[in-house]
Amino acid sequence: MMKAAEKQIHGEKTFFRKLVLQRQLVFMSLPLVLYVILFSYIPLWGWTMAFQNFRPARTFFNQEWAGFRWFIFLFRDQVFLRTIRNSVCMSLINMTLGYITAISFALLLNELRKVFFKRVVQTISYLPHFLSWVIVTGLVSNMLSPDSGAINEVLMALRLIKEPLLWLGIPKYFWGIVGATYVWKEVGWNTIIYLAAIVGIDPTLYEAAEIDGCNRYHKMWHITLPGIKPTIIIMMIMSIGNIMNAGFELQYLLRNGLIQDVSDTIDVFVLVFGFRNNNFSLATAAGMFKNLVNVTLIFIANWIARRAGEERLI
Repeated sequence: MMKAAEKQIHGEKTFFRKLVLQRQLVFMSLPLVLYVILFSYIPLWGWTMAFQNFRPARTFFNQEWAGFRWFIFLFRDQVFLRTIRNSVCMSLINMTLGYITAISFALLLNELRKVFFKRVVQTISYLPHFLSWVIVTGLVSNMLSPDSGAINEVLMALRLIKEPLLWLGIPKYFWGIVGATYVWKEVGWNTIIYLAAIVGIDPTLYEAAEIDGCNRYHKMWHITLPGIKPTIIIMMIMSIGNIMNAGFELQYLLRNGLIQDVSDTIDVFVLVFGFRNNNFSLATAAGMFKNLVNVTLIFIANWIARRAGEERLI
């Protein structure tokens, strides 16, 4: 017991000694810590609205408490259950397409020998990331327009369709449109992470492989992909932690009565069925459920990675 107490005291002294030695870093990090506390943790107090029949005009102590009423309502509501399905399916589509395209594009860019051409292609590819979703949805609407949309014009010229299609009015096409739009907008930006990981691979491995007679495809498969595997695992864990965040702007701006059953996500539900109906308790309960699921999934994914001996967040 005495040894354990001495070790604890020694550990505390070491911790405070490090704080003193690195006090410049501590002072530099204080604004960021305060920012996170102010905008990420203090607002969590608002979660209490999920357990109330919240009325804005009343003070906190005069609110009517409702217990788990709104959570029970959510899981009995077919509309909310449908938004969960839509959110999960669109997230999985975006995540799958995003990983395949970003990793493939990074591998191809890494094989380019002309530095200038490589930089030009990379710059062009990640420029769409800086466009707002409002602009992107406008472009998508124009491209898919049945009147003069480029997609219909090209398909009709190739004789793949006989007449223009109302792409944004056919439910079975909507998730594919969302996935393709996400890839176009974010593939270049996501590629930067994998290119940075590729740069960190020891170049002598490629030289040894070339001496052994390996071609480019063998190098990519046996050196590059294993070399960026830790980065892929970390990014996958983070993506799993956002599985319920399918998006808001794209789905909300492209939605209409014909595709509403497949376009509404949890975020759209919070706006339409919560704030528009002045039911802040319902909106808070839906948002709280989404965040709790995301946090649970990221811990599960991190635990699985640790059990498998792979890289993990913590």
